[in-house]
Amino acid sequence: MKLFIDSANIPAIKKYVDMGVIDGVTTNPTLLAKENADPADQVRKIVDMVPGPVSVEVLATEHDAMLEEAKRIAEIGKNVVVKLPMTQAGMAVLKKIAPKIKVNVTLVFSVPQALIAAKAGSSYTSPFIGRLDDVGENGMQLISDIVQVYRNYQFKSQVLVSSVRHPMHVVEAAKIGADVATVPAEVIDKMFMHPLTDAGLKRFLSDWEDLRKKYKNASPFKK
Repeated sequence: MKLFIDSANIPAIKKYVDMGVIDGVTTNPTLLAKENADPADQVRKIVDMVPGPVSVEVLATEHDAMLEEAKRIAEIGKNVVVKLPMTQAGMAVLKKIAPKIKVNVTLVFSVPQALIAAKAGSSYTSPFIGRLDDVGENGMQLISDIVQVYRNYQFKSQVLVSSVRHPMHVVEAAKIGADVATVPAEVIDKMFMHPLTDAGLKRFLSDWEDLRKKYKNASPFKK
């Protein structure tokens, strides 16, 4: 499963790009608004920094304006993926620009919506699991259902799990067989953590310190 970072924060994105643990980036207007920077400049910096796909969302809601905006966004870089909303206007635009322009269909909350997105030609389909959980629905069941439907009919659209709230969302998505999970930086941080890792490291360092005291010049790293 590919791992994207859901962020528009340059330092956070660079941290994980340099570490080699993320395969792409998803942004949205809310994430860009948090950065207090010119959104166009911010997007260009992200696109230049990240070798993988970078999703950038249109702001228009009407067909013609959305189509023009999608074309402008696609010109930012070869790795740009245009995010279109799961609306009738959005799907009409998708049909016109795919496959020449890669599209991530966002705000998907049901299997019928995911089916429409795939048939219209989406490169990625983004079900929002956390928001479904928030209203008492089973977000992960939706992922399982979409993965099954896409496999049944060999749709090329990749299932991009969005609105991830915690590491177990990532684990369950991977077990189901989703293609991608896009994850906030704070959740990626938590994926590194385990109390036994911390305890083990503490024990190793303590044992080494005892050894160093016993053998004053002890060092396995000297030539």
